[in-house]
Amino acid sequence: MKYTIKNHEISAYNESRTSDFPKYTSQLINWANQNAQGTRPKIVGQMSELFPEFGESTDNITIDNWEKWYLDKYPDAIENATKKIYEQVENLKEAIKLIDKDMVRDWVTDLVINRTYNGMYVQKAILASLAERVDKEYRLATPAEESMGIDGYVGEVPYSIKPDTYKSMNRLSENIHVKMIYYTKTKTGIKVEVEE
Repeated sequence: MKYTIKNHEISAYNESRTSDFPKYTSQLINWANQNAQGTRPKIVGQMSELFPEFGESTDNITIDNWEKWYLDKYPDAIENATKKIYEQVENLKEAIKLIDKDMVRDWVTDLVINRTYNGMYVQKAILASLAERVDKEYRLATPAEESMGIDGYVGEVPYSIKPDTYKSMNRLSENIHVKMIYYTKTKTGIKVEVEE
């Protein structure tokens, strides 16, 4: 059996509190938090460990008891996280004032023209260099293959080519089932790591 429980249903099954935020504000705060890293475990604790620990400490699992237990254990965490995130919100407010239509056009041009070209140029260089090293032919992926996360082939082997920062991006929904090539741009070239 497969089914989905919607967020409002989860709330209905549990004693819970909900917060309503004006349109776009929650997204902006979340974005600020991603930059500020205000809710990292070193600041607020590791929730996946703390909540079970709380559950083991009481038979009376309520939101009020959770709040008291958590704040006893981390009395400054909410304020520390708030401070870090709010500082970043202030930075975003200042940055938003600088954005005009011309800047948006420049950003779109940079993304669509410059970054696409640079990305494809890097992919081709990496595939060509790998093909040369293993004495095989290479080719870039077709659009259908790209939709499956494939950037190109060396011989018969499909590869997905990503910057090394991709390894730490755990929020990506993409699930790629081919060999990976990671690269790092340096002042003098590109460092390449090919998955065995």
